[in-house]
Amino acid sequence: MNEIRRVAVVGAGQMGSGIAEVFARAGLDTVVCERSPDALRAARARIDRSLHRAVDRGRLDPNARGEAWARLLFADDLEALADRQLVVEAVVEDERVKTDLLAGLDKVLADQQAVLATNTSAIPVTRLGIATTRASHVIGLHFFNPAPVMPLVELVASLHTGPAVLDRVEGFARDTLGKHVVRSRDRAGFVVNALLVPYLLGAIRMAEAGHATPADIDAGMVHGCAHPMGPLQLADLIGLDTVQAIAESLYDEYKEPLYAPPPLLARMVEAGLLGRKSGRGFHPHRPV
Repeated sequence: MNEIRRVAVVGAGQMGSGIAEVFARAGLDTVVCERSPDALRAARARIDRSLHRAVDRGRLDPNARGEAWARLLFADDLEALADRQLVVEAVVEDERVKTDLLAGLDKVLADQQAVLATNTSAIPVTRLGIATTRASHVIGLHFFNPAPVMPLVELVASLHTGPAVLDRVEGFARDTLGKHVVRSRDRAGFVVNALLVPYLLGAIRMAEAGHATPADIDAGMVHGCAHPMGPLQLADLIGLDTVQAIAESLYDEYKEPLYAPPPLLARMVEAGLLGRKSGRGFHPHRPV
């Protein structure tokens, strides 16, 4: 099969922008697609800030920053993706939204060997792949936030994903992107979130019950367990709406009480207190 060089990301929020930056820095011809002009402008600004920040911190050469930026094309129409060899969807963690998008991308991509990848955090890939006519070429490619910094990618094959497609995408993530790849079976939450989210929900229940303040819960795990950040800080970073969506997917799959979103989490999401992205969650933040 041809080497993957032409890629795209649909959905350019915090995760999608990060994935696009990873692609551009890896030397790939990258299209970033958002239908909203405002969202597209925000994506351009977000990626530009991130590239400059990488230069300021000595993680990226200034010339490499310019080269990466030159590889990025911003588009507001899926038709601009017709010639792509790999498209990653990174839209909201909602099964209907994702399946509708993947079905639309399936019709747009000219190459029947092109791969459709989902960055879903928890939705089983088989459910998403069957919305297309190329289920054998749909795969889970789950990056972690911030994508330019975090080395891990979870690779998830559905019951339909072809073995050659799985191997091709694993080689791409490892050799082209320089990521550490772990394979997971197609179960909600995959490897990381199936372990992580119950821990985050436990911290939310602890705060909800008044056992300790959010600051003290986080300090306990940072200073007592050497975690780089506390669970409520991490939930704020991920986005409380995303944490809730992952928890709902896990509970739907396993029906285990530890996966059920606590009432406090639901109230905060309803109130728009989503964490870092909104400026306030369990802690105050400067909106990104």
